[in-house]
Amino acid sequence: MRLKRKKIYPYTGLLFILPSLAGVSVFVLIPFADVVRRSFLEAVSEQWVGLKNYMAVFQNPAFQLAAVNTLRFIGVCMPLLILLSLLISVFLHKQLKYGYFLKMAYLIPMAIPVASVVLLWQILFHEQGMLNGLLAMIGISPIDWMQSEYAFGVLVFSYIWKNVGYDIVLWMAGLSSIPADIYEAAKVDGAGEWNIFWKITLPNLLPISAVITVLSLLNSFKVFREAYLVAGSYPHESMYLLQHLFNNWYRELSLDKLTAAAVVMALVITLFVIWLQKGSEAMDE
Repeated sequence: MRLKRKKIYPYTGLLFILPSLAGVSVFVLIPFADVVRRSFLEAVSEQWVGLKNYMAVFQNPAFQLAAVNTLRFIGVCMPLLILLSLLISVFLHKQLKYGYFLKMAYLIPMAIPVASVVLLWQILFHEQGMLNGLLAMIGISPIDWMQSEYAFGVLVFSYIWKNVGYDIVLWMAGLSSIPADIYEAAKVDGAGEWNIFWKITLPNLLPISAVITVLSLLNSFKVFREAYLVAGSYPHESMYLLQHLFNNWYRELSLDKLTAAAVVMALVITLFVIWLQKGSEAMDE
């Protein structure tokens, strides 16, 4: 019996992704292209102003403060989150009996609604909250945590507490893909725990580490929700982020500066992702 070959059409793959491509184009690509166009125009008259909007953004003191705080926040939070989640995931991976339940426990913060997190912030860090109550018991005067230099630390703690479970699950997926035979062979050859982690675990986790870094970066912008609900549009200057600035410009209808800043932010994130991808490919080689 002669088997019939299936006829392959050259545009089958394109037709398969066409619905998704159309949706992304209509709701993402085309609107963003219009934002890029508007960033070179005056908001009301739509007259061509060239790079004037970009110059106004970079010379704006509020943008400078928000950009520095955002870079500082990302520079502090991302290494802490990635390192902490990696260490916890390695520990949980070895706890075969209770690892599943511990992993679920770390995911609980992700299931808590934002409104509940805000209420928890107010209970803990309010001037009359639980933390100040504990400090008063040992003779320390109350601190208005959200209106002091400690506000940045509270924001960092909230981000790590909220996202550590998510990164743990991703690291656990990467650890589960490493064959157990490699670990057994290394132990037979007399390799210690540190050598196994450095020579086997880390190299095999490089592909997923780039994904975790990008997702951690994107999740860092979501902390604005809690910060805004707790401290409002103008929080303490140490936690005044780009999201606060964009929200205020949008409320004031400063669309010329808003579009230019959005293009700059998208460009920086894109370049960072490309650099991270190139670095990951170089390490794999």
